Amino acid sequence: MTGKLGGAPKRTFAHVAVLMGGLSAERSVSLNSGEAVATALEGEGYRVTRLDVGRDIAARLAEVRPDVCFNALHGRFGEDGCIQGILETMAIPYTHSGVLSSALAMNKAHAKTVMRSMGVPVAQDILATREEAASEHLLEPPYVVKPVDEGSSVGVVIVRQGSNDTSRLIREGGPADQIVMVERFIPGRELTCAVIGDVVTDVIEIVPERGLAFYDFEAKYAPGGSRHELPAQLLPDIYQLVRKYTLAAHASLGCRGVSRADFRLDDARGEAGELICLEVNTQPGMTGTSLVPELAAYAGWSFGELARWIVEDASCSR
Repeated sequence: MTGKLGGAPKRTFAHVAVLMGGLSAERSVSLNSGEAVATALEGEGYRVTRLDVGRDIAARLAEVRPDVCFNALHGRFGEDGCIQGILETMAIPYTHSGVLSSALAMNKAHAKTVMRSMGVPVAQDILATREEAASEHLLEPPYVVKPVDEGSSVGVVIVRQGSNDTSRLIREGGPADQIVMVERFIPGRELTCAVIGDVVTDVIEIVPERGLAFYDFEAKYAPGGSRHELPAQLLPDIYQLVRKYTLAAHASLGCRGVSRADFRLDDARGEAGELICLEVNTQPGMTGTSLVPELAAYAGWSFGELARWIVEDASCSR
């Protein structure tokens, strides 16, 4: 990627509240993201207040009175339109995507419907409760069972070809009444690409280490959990196709600020292969092993410069 990352920022703020922690299964990751962002913003000269978000967040914000909120929350409440709605009601500018696009992207089924309509390739799937998925094969194995509204590979179970133990979907995945997506498993290479403002980044290939089966929670966040190849070694046409679909997915879901799209490329049976978009993340991680800061660094931006750009892009009515 060349040129100025993300375009020019829109405004200047002095006091930033970094929203972190929260109520979701991704709380620990959010705390890491939030602390990294807060430290970087202090280095950029901002006054920073760290807020571990609970159900009293509106009262806390009324006390703190920030100029802007950096949303470093991941998962439910922070990434699904809920916190965005609170901030809209309080008229506090905030980062990343707005109410509708956050809710839409967080629900994998609705997001895939929208992306498919815009020509972004997605995998075949069926919605069911986890109990229904555990009672019989709803798709021919191999397939993936994942919560319809969680991130960071929380609760994901892969059912391999020849497997008869569907009961593990509850034992290893989550509660029986949870709505899950049973999705055709796409073998091959794990790719990711981001949009920052109106600029699409380069492409990373993620290679899980230590024999991990796929890019799971451990591979994402444990040091040494995965190896990143940047730029990904792909045929030029495939490389540009990943970037094209990333931008199309970002636009179709109405994302703002920064988003990241994850893909699988099955090229075992030929050069072109099958490229599938797995999901769009509207609140990408900002930890030491996170992908968007790495993509920004490859484009020549420091972590602090990225954090500053995200803050200065903030607004209401996103």
